[in-house]
Amino acid sequence: MAYVELKSVTKKFDSAVTAVDNSSFIINDKEFVVLVGPSGCGKSTTLRMIAGLDTVTEGEIYIDDMLVNDIPPKDRDIAMVFQNYALYPHMTVYQNMAFGLKLRKFTKKEIDARVREAAEILEIENLLDRKPKALSGGQRQRVAVGRAIVRKPKVFLFDEPLSNLDAKLRVQMRTEISKLHQRLETTMIYVTHDQMEAMTMGDRIVIMKDGLVHQIDSPLNLYHTPKNQFVAGFIGSPSMNFITGKLTFENGFVFDEGTFRLEIPIKYRVALQDHLNKKIVLGIRPENINNNMKSSRESHSSLLKFHVDVVELMGNEIFVYLKTKYHLLIARMKPENIPNVGEEIEVMFDLQKLYFFDANIGDILFNRVDWTECN
Repeated sequence: MAYVELKSVTKKFDSAVTAVDNSSFIINDKEFVVLVGPSGCGKSTTLRMIAGLDTVTEGEIYIDDMLVNDIPPKDRDIAMVFQNYALYPHMTVYQNMAFGLKLRKFTKKEIDARVREAAEILEIENLLDRKPKALSGGQRQRVAVGRAIVRKPKVFLFDEPLSNLDAKLRVQMRTEISKLHQRLETTMIYVTHDQMEAMTMGDRIVIMKDGLVHQIDSPLNLYHTPKNQFVAGFIGSPSMNFITGKLTFENGFVFDEGTFRLEIPIKYRVALQDHLNKKIVLGIRPENINNNMKSSRESHSSLLKFHVDVVELMGNEIFVYLKTKYHLLIARMKPENIPNVGEEIEVMFDLQKLYFFDANIGDILFNRVDWTECN
């Protein structure tokens, strides 16, 4: 198999638009890495540069120990699955999967063995004689993946392969791709804008925005220890609540939002003392705003009152939108006691699960490890 390394890679279009800005990271052998971020963040451009479909403006890309900047795509020993699958409509499934091998002058016997092996892996043996128009979206996606598998490349590249599928099929197919990675034990790089896909599939995740890499880490580390406000808000659904206010000291530390005040225990002095009397952003995830008073009072929590603006019933849980003068917060709660829209309710903030960010640049003010050690 192979590892992939980007060293200070930059991609500019017409010298005016920087799509990827000085990106450096390593994708280890047999690792499943997901590039994720909003539209226009540079993730697909990064993938296309690895594939050789876009040229590198600055920097170097290595596959194993080989510098591939000037090597054409066909000689990089990679296989790519595109968003639109790119199947030949006049060819059968078998012919689509075999076409790349024919161009590389493989024998008929080897082509047949590889195609049927890939079809068995993907459970599409009964579809080999069909043409793409007779396939469902999920079946076409499997054929596109099969066409990549038969190549037995060093690296698989996926460019938002599930974006054209319905929600239920997306869940099924992301599971199938994860199982495929485990079976093939090969290096895979996967691009998506869907953070749920990234969290459930990747060994590590590269989070990008505006051409910049903001953080690279495992899914759980990204969720619990984001480096800045963008990462904290992008990972997690519903996303983290952000509340802008001021940190003051009045017989103890107080976060003042303007319409409510949150008392911060004095034991957090070391972590927060350098940020007193400054405008900061408090972050708290929806699951840490709780209406279970019994369990909340057993931990370090603070009781606050809010007006209910919207209630979304999700079956096993509810999303409650809590309104203040300046903010709309989302709480994820159990459905035992469903509040009414317009009523005032008491909720608990879990003070052990707070984040604080610089209001100007969005960087986290201190590492979550520092915050945890204060408890």
